[in-house]
Amino acid sequence: MTTHKNLLGGPDPTYLPENEEAYRLLGEESQSPADVAAKYPTFSLAWAMLADDAFEAGRVVESYAYARTGYHRGLDSLRRAGWKGHGPVPWNHQANRGFLRCLAALARAAGAIEEKDETERCWQFLQDSSEEAYATLKR
Repeated sequence: MTTHKNLLGGPDPTYLPENEEAYRLLGEESQSPADVAAKYPTFSLAWAMLADDAFEAGRVVESYAYARTGYHRGLDSLRRAGWKGHGPVPWNHQANRGFLRCLAALARAAGAIEEKDETERCWQFLQDSSEEAYATLKR
């Protein structure tokens, strides 16, 4: 993958590694996000899907828990990929989307339970990580 040099001197973008098997299980095998999360607990996309499904069903606290799990697993993966706590996490890289979706789901669920500081922190973190993800996911 080509990386672009940040001329402003900030950190380079972080690209999480792909998990083709997890994508295959969700797609070709039609396994549930819960099954995929159980088999690949570091695969944030499965946690994001669980968070979205729970939120849409009105299970806000459950959504919050799924989103927080995927968010923390994503942070661990970002750190292993060289992320130092800030810098771009591009939305256009498929493997980054699970983490970014978990971050948005966490902001949404935190807002629903009126956890204002966490809501604002998560939306800001999403915007700082990826303007494109922020524009796409903030509804």
